[in-house]
Amino acid sequence: MEKTILVAIDGSASSNNSLDYLGMLFDSDHNLAFHLLSVVAGGGSGKDWMLDVDPLRGHAPEMDPRTSQARTHLRKAVDRLGKHGIARDRIVTKVRVAANIGNTILDEAQRGHYDSVIVGRRGLGAMGNMFFGSVSSDLIKKCHQTPLWIVDGKVRAKRFLLAVHNHPSSLLAADHLAHMLKNLPDAEICLYRSTPVFGGQRSAKPEEFYAQWGKEWCDKYLDLDNFLFYAHFELLVEGGIARNRITQLPTQMHLDVSSDLLRQAKQHRCGAIVIGRRRRDLAKGQLKGVSDKTLKQAQNIAVCLAG
Repeated sequence: MEKTILVAIDGSASSNNSLDYLGMLFDSDHNLAFHLLSVVAGGGSGKDWMLDVDPLRGHAPEMDPRTSQARTHLRKAVDRLGKHGIARDRIVTKVRVAANIGNTILDEAQRGHYDSVIVGRRGLGAMGNMFFGSVSSDLIKKCHQTPLWIVDGKVRAKRFLLAVHNHPSSLLAADHLAHMLKNLPDAEICLYRSTPVFGGQRSAKPEEFYAQWGKEWCDKYLDLDNFLFYAHFELLVEGGIARNRITQLPTQMHLDVSSDLLRQAKQHRCGAIVIGRRRRDLAKGQLKGVSDKTLKQAQNIAVCLAG
């Protein structure tokens, strides 16, 4: 298969929502494989931390019912994808027993060299906890090598809002989106720049793009004075997206960029927002970046973090 995605499965309604979204989106892309992972959380024996170090170590008897249940969740997940027309030979399933669910998903993502990781989300409560309690929060902090898709609620639209900004991570997000959507003729992409009224990210220098795309390409396509709209468009086209599937929306200024992204996505009937983000150690505090704030407010939409 040309592309593989890792999907976290726990048998919940949120997990089912993510499967329905993926089935609806990728049913016709026969070059994409689904790797379904169910992680059984260890606990109770006082020695389950060793499972993270040695997954082959025999686990406590009380794990067996939970492992059996995890396999049941996976069988139902395979059936659910099948109802969307996903052939069984495009699906791989796996159960892992570990003390830390988030770290195990992250480890699996890094070992498997997946194109993306997908998790469903129950939505934010008063304490801000999400899918598997704090698992998605943990992945948002740590999953930077593999693009992460968080699916909140029921998502049905095949249109994507790509948040454009003057940083290499934004072009990497465009590159990822083109790779994922190039075999989907009915998927559309809206390029949108929301400019903060006060402050904002530093605009990158041309040489910061050279390592990834080369000086010759950058000299031809980088338009830093235009928020890289042309560069994003060119990357998408080079990645296999038809020109008529790409729309540039007018740039707007807003006090809260994350709220503006969500509003624009709703207005233009987008099922997902794609955001290029820098490493967390370059951000200023928890839930201070646009990606974190967008995730915090997202409802019935998917948010993809790449870059």
